[in-house]
Amino acid sequence: MTPVAGSATTPADSDLVRAARGLPVSRTPVWFMRQAGRSLPEYRELRAGTKMLDSCQDPDLVTEITLQPVRRHGVDAAILFSDIVLPLVVAGVDIEIKPGIGPVIASPVRSVADVDALPDLEPGQLDFLATAVGRLVGELGATPLIGFAGAPFTLATYLIEGGPSKEHARTKAFMYAEPEAWSRLLGKLAVSAATFLRTQVDAGASAVQLFDSWAGVLSAVDYAERVLPHSRAVFDGLGNREQGVRDVPRIHFGVATGELLPLIGDAGADVVGVDWRVPLDEAVRRIGPSRSVQGNLDPAVLLADRDTVEREVRRVVDQGRAARGHIFNLGHGVLPETDPDVLTRVVELVHELTSR
Repeated sequence: MTPVAGSATTPADSDLVRAARGLPVSRTPVWFMRQAGRSLPEYRELRAGTKMLDSCQDPDLVTEITLQPVRRHGVDAAILFSDIVLPLVVAGVDIEIKPGIGPVIASPVRSVADVDALPDLEPGQLDFLATAVGRLVGELGATPLIGFAGAPFTLATYLIEGGPSKEHARTKAFMYAEPEAWSRLLGKLAVSAATFLRTQVDAGASAVQLFDSWAGVLSAVDYAERVLPHSRAVFDGLGNREQGVRDVPRIHFGVATGELLPLIGDAGADVVGVDWRVPLDEAVRRIGPSRSVQGNLDPAVLLADRDTVEREVRRVVDQGRAARGHIFNLGHGVLPETDPDVLTRVVELVHELTSR
């Protein structure tokens, strides 16, 4: 049987959802970015012989992989097994995830014409996603499922660079030189991300996270003027109660975004994800009291000795008390070489330290 988070009887009353809304919790909820993935031997065994993007479109595989870390670690939430480029792939963009490299785009976006030629994602193309989410909600019971999508800027970097990049120079050059085309590109990607998230929410996801992995390469001014409106459009595209849409907490996360933290919240997030570069109590000061925080243990700490792991977990828990609500997580994804037993111990320790 799948473990149930805390003492909640429904996902809406789970510690994760309550922490996201700044409500009292029975204990600090824990989940890990990339918790369903390469650190788990059962994941590697199940994925053997299946390409990443194919596995993300197989409801059976998505269901089983998403559930694996919940069973093993007793985390307080599942996160849908997927990939940030999947909406582009489903729409018809030729993308391959190459081992050791990441997403590689067959025909990068380098001109205004390339932007206009990008195919749109249609809701009818996401039946597999709705099926997987529906199955997971049934399996998870009171444990919430987090849906997710990639933010417009991060997806634009892959499309323009043709793959992963350290400098994102082509992306920023396009942003500066072609402002109208840039706005159209991010507008298209915002609609795609909102469609992807809306499908998950409609199928029963209890929260969503928008990953803007590479937003930290931007200045605060460029982010505010050229990116923030499109990230806000993703969250706005989910709709609201007045439109008959389920109201679920919204988490927004980026890497190296210490200078952008207040702006990331302004995109419409209930929770701001914080990487390990900024102490969590300082992040709370920058973000302000009206939002919860998520984070922010350095993933590399999990490779250290047991005393070091415990000390750093205690530090993050203590610093998280400054926020109206704290969801314990890493400052980025679980590293593939992480011992799964260490993740389990971290969950147990956070629950022990915070149970009320």
